[in-house]
Amino acid sequence: MDTPTVILALVVVVALSFDFTNGFHDTANAMATSIATHALPPKAAVALSGVLNLVGAFLSVEVALTVTNAVVRIQNPDGTPRPELLEGGGSALLLIVLAGLVGAIAWNLTTWLLGLPSSSSHALFGGLIGSAAAGLGWGAVNWDGDGTKIDGVLGKVVVPALASPVVAGLVAGIGTWMVYRVVAGVAERRTDSGFRWGQIGSASLVSLAHGTNDAQKTMGVITLGLIASGHWSSTTQIPFWVKLVCALAIASGTYLGGWRIIRTLGKGLVEIAPPQGLVAETASAATILTSSHLGFALSTTHVTTGSVLGTGVGKPGAVVRWRVAGRMLVAWVTTLPAAGLVGAATWWVAHAAGDGLLGAAVITAALLAFAVVVWLRSKRDPVHAGNVNDEWQDARAGHESVAA
Repeated sequence: MDTPTVILALVVVVALSFDFTNGFHDTANAMATSIATHALPPKAAVALSGVLNLVGAFLSVEVALTVTNAVVRIQNPDGTPRPELLEGGGSALLLIVLAGLVGAIAWNLTTWLLGLPSSSSHALFGGLIGSAAAGLGWGAVNWDGDGTKIDGVLGKVVVPALASPVVAGLVAGIGTWMVYRVVAGVAERRTDSGFRWGQIGSASLVSLAHGTNDAQKTMGVITLGLIASGHWSSTTQIPFWVKLVCALAIASGTYLGGWRIIRTLGKGLVEIAPPQGLVAETASAATILTSSHLGFALSTTHVTTGSVLGTGVGKPGAVVRWRVAGRMLVAWVTTLPAAGLVGAATWWVAHAAGDGLLGAAVITAALLAFAVVVWLRSKRDPVHAGNVNDEWQDARAGHESVAA
């Protein structure tokens, strides 16, 4: 087996590992509110979410094609491949993709350990941008598409990142206000049961939407590796086996749970009641599905967090923990550049070790060692299905406010 093929195999394995971390990192986006309101038992919630993520991954390929084409400039303006990316059987591009994935996984694991709902999508894009810039210069990053419209990283990643949580938050805020106006004067015990049943449907829709958006990002990365190594040539299609393995990876990660982030999103931001949970999930699903149809690789974490905060603002008298929200905002702002720095540093390490199999093996081994350290550290303060709904305790979150 030649060197590019071995590096491609490492890329596929590491990409699926990212997909797995994406799954457990983002389970909260679909199920945190349903778990917090007791609409679903924790283990049943993650099982349902895993199945629907698996199904959702097959519904579209628009986001996958965005990842393949919108981050690294793999073609010249005339559509011909860039020869510098294909040198050595594509090893140059493969090493860039592998280094970018390492940066993304390292950030995902760090924020999971801290219980911060940061964006797996932006971690991936940041890692790829950093490694591409380190390996080939800033010109290798597809910032603005073909120059005739806002496309590429700016149009497909940055603009949706800024707009989507605002849109979802506004929709959720208005929706929550309207719901509480409609049910005003009706006893909570009469309304909450119905809203909990509704949450099962809305949370399922978010899981389905998550599969259509996030699973596809790894499909795009693997396809990029296949193009680099000459095993695939189309930039408008995704191989079926890539769809299948990515769907299975994200579904498996989703089933694992990601309890730390579920706890933060479900209990740390707002004390969520069933009507709020239903509205938040519906607003999130609508935003994510619309974006997936348009090929926007947005952050489902940003969308869901915006929706949850919107329900806190929209419900009269609700308690919103703005200190926790502030920590999340810091994670949002730093995700793309932090993952980019790790991706760039990882590429330099691989380059120093040799632009080939040795460099790829070194950075893969370093990632594995880091993952073990994070896992061992998480055992000191475990969060699991049994304590995910415990009362929120955070000495730093003393700044709470009551929505008007």
